[in-house]
Amino acid sequence: MNRLRLPMDLEDNDADRYRAPALDKGLDILELLSEQKSGLTRAEITKMLGRNASEMYRMLERLVARQYVVRSPEGDRYSLSLKLYALAHRHPPMNRLISEALPVMQRFADSAEQSVHLAVYDRGNLLVIAQVDGPGTWGISVRLGSRVGLIDTGSGRVMLAFQTGEQREHMLAEHTKVKGELALDRAMLDADYRRICELGYSKKDSQQTFGVTDVTFPLLGPSGQAIAALTCPYMRRIDEYVAPSVDDVTALLKDAAASLSMMHD
Repeated sequence: MNRLRLPMDLEDNDADRYRAPALDKGLDILELLSEQKSGLTRAEITKMLGRNASEMYRMLERLVARQYVVRSPEGDRYSLSLKLYALAHRHPPMNRLISEALPVMQRFADSAEQSVHLAVYDRGNLLVIAQVDGPGTWGISVRLGSRVGLIDTGSGRVMLAFQTGEQREHMLAEHTKVKGELALDRAMLDADYRRICELGYSKKDSQQTFGVTDVTFPLLGPSGQAIAALTCPYMRRIDEYVAPSVDDVTALLKDAAASLSMMHD
């Protein structure tokens, strides 16, 4: 009586039948580069993956052409671009982030009596993906879907501050000015990043509107890098109504951002 093959044999045969060697090589390169802080030379990639130099050369050229990988200015090192990062933000997990963030943002707005918005990095600037108004009759809000500056906003500075140096350089290289955006010199930007990282957030007078203090916290991914920025454009009441102070609002926003971050996962 003939015996059926073991399921393990079937799995092995299926794995062999559906192999795509070129795709495997490309994915191997992307996975390897994702673990590197300073990029790798072609020789290092070839050695670490145990491949021959010519096939690695062809694969790297295609990945560079499709903008998944970038060369260093000197042309001798390869690192991941932000294309995969951008693609991930078009995927349903971004919708999941919005759905999880909105109830938290609504509770913050109700307690702080201020508006709040959530922004993510998108093609050289920031995109506002969620917005909640405060409960009062007046306030300031940023329109949903707006593109805001990477350089001169609290959201942008916080997003840049909580990245690896390499990712920050890619973001700055992709940056294009939005209408009215102020130019700041690099030394001031670098000092801002260090200060924000030390504090864990940004609290600064708005560079777009008088009388507004932008308070921004990062939403951190598992690796400690910012995946989004949560910002309250704080407006201080000057009448007799006693509203939460900017310090109170900062503490509330810190708790909101912490509850949405993934560092604890």
